[in-house]
Amino acid sequence: MKRPTMADIARRAGVTKAAVSFALNGRPGVSEPTRRRILAIADELGWQPNSAARALSDGRAGAFGLVVDRPARMLGLEPFFMQLISGIQAELSIDGTPLLFTVAEDQQAEIETYRSWWAQRRVDGVFLVDMQVADARVPVLEELGMPTVVIGAPIGNGRLPAVWSDDAAAAHTALQHLAALGHRRVARVCGPAHLRHTEIRSAAIERLAPTLGMECTTVATDYSADEGAAAARSLLTGQDPPTAILFDSDLTAVSGLTAAQALGLRVPGDVSIVGWGDSALCELVHPPLTALSRDVAAHGGHAARLLRTVAAGTRVAHVQDASARLALRGSTGPAPVRVPDAPPAVGGTAATAAAATAPTAD
Repeated sequence: MKRPTMADIARRAGVTKAAVSFALNGRPGVSEPTRRRILAIADELGWQPNSAARALSDGRAGAFGLVVDRPARMLGLEPFFMQLISGIQAELSIDGTPLLFTVAEDQQAEIETYRSWWAQRRVDGVFLVDMQVADARVPVLEELGMPTVVIGAPIGNGRLPAVWSDDAAAAHTALQHLAALGHRRVARVCGPAHLRHTEIRSAAIERLAPTLGMECTTVATDYSADEGAAAARSLLTGQDPPTAILFDSDLTAVSGLTAAQALGLRVPGDVSIVGWGDSALCELVHPPLTALSRDVAAHGGHAARLLRTVAAGTRVAHVQDASARLALRGSTGPAPVRVPDAPPAVGGTAATAAAATAPTAD
């Protein structure tokens, strides 16, 4: 069957196309009985508004957009983005607003997508994710006048409103937990250094660790499981290895846990592990992972509500969500007592190494 048109409705109702347009768009020009009859016929025929025609008539596309500058294969494995998108979509589905989603190979390609969408009236606004320390997208979106909501800290955003959570506070929560367990030499496996949230977390840890009597080594990765595992192996087989590792995502934390166990180390007996980000992955491994947890889906929903308001032409303020809380599970415990200058025994345990060097009775 062909898609029903306003002309079909007009023929069935015995009125002009102009009268149908007035009725469907809630404008004056037809009587109330005629309006009700036209709406009933439209519903019976299964008529839906033509988004392209609507964009031409009032400039609205009736959709929002999200572009992610990450490989598609990684997005399928990254719980954070799946939770974020589900929250955005759940909020947008309330009024039937679709989400136009795509991936870009780099930031320039992402910018070209925004220009194309805006010129073609494909979207009424966009969500901006993965803010960078030097971000070329902000001035372009401001120049276009494109309604935008940043999902990230309100730093370097220009006039663009943000929905954010305090990463510095989350860093403090994680480090205090490890310090209370006696950990003094810790490591962090982070994401790409050019991302704004990586910089915020790194600065917070660099500032906080000395106040807690801790030393912290940071290793940057691309957030992939392979690089997370490689970073863990490098840290745990090096000189003076850490007694605890904080991973910047749940995916890398799970891969780090697996790598530590493959080396014969006990978690948390020889090394404690904390994930920054919580998902079902953290509870499916053994031991289950202690993780910084927040409601990412709700975060996405808040961003969607804010973008709807911005697209309507209303000036808004930044929205701060609750900071991450620590979900305590089995992957963290007291810092192991190690023999000075002796790393945990690969293929054994720190306790085994200590026993091997302890004095024996005559």
